[in-house]
Amino acid sequence: MLGVAIVGDGIELAIDGAEADVLTELDRTIAALPAGVLITWNGSAFDLPFLVDRARIAGITLGLRIRLDPGIVLSREPLRGHPGAYRARWYHHRHLDGYRLYRSEIDPESGVSCGLKPLARHFGLDVVEVARDRIHELDREMLRRYVTSDAALARELVARRWVSAGHAVDP
Repeated sequence: MLGVAIVGDGIELAIDGAEADVLTELDRTIAALPAGVLITWNGSAFDLPFLVDRARIAGITLGLRIRLDPGIVLSREPLRGHPGAYRARWYHHRHLDGYRLYRSEIDPESGVSCGLKPLARHFGLDVVEVARDRIHELDREMLRRYVTSDAALARELVARRWVSAGHAVDP
């Protein structure tokens, strides 16, 4: 089972189920949203290339287009099968990777992690914690809580930097 969430102005939607169904519903939902900026957390290096790969395997065409950007410096190995991180557009939406935004603004020597959950805790936000190696064991309700929480945290953290975020939005 796959789970994803969309959280934004007037929308809080968790989509879960069989991978092909989730990908199809996610793509349909994003296509129907008013033009804007899609926010991910580490989406440039993981989420978006992962979705492209899974859609290709399932034979599903997404409106998601990714373009390798060798200028994006990674702090760890890229997603298996990929040479690096990407810029993206999904239909009429531009993309902003919240991780990259904070990574460019927080001094690495400060000791503050730019991981979604550590950074959210740093700012006093409530975090839904799940061991990464146990996500596949979550029941449907907990999976929905988990993915919705992550989407809401990413949105909130980027909102806190929105005034200075223009440079981080993919062209």
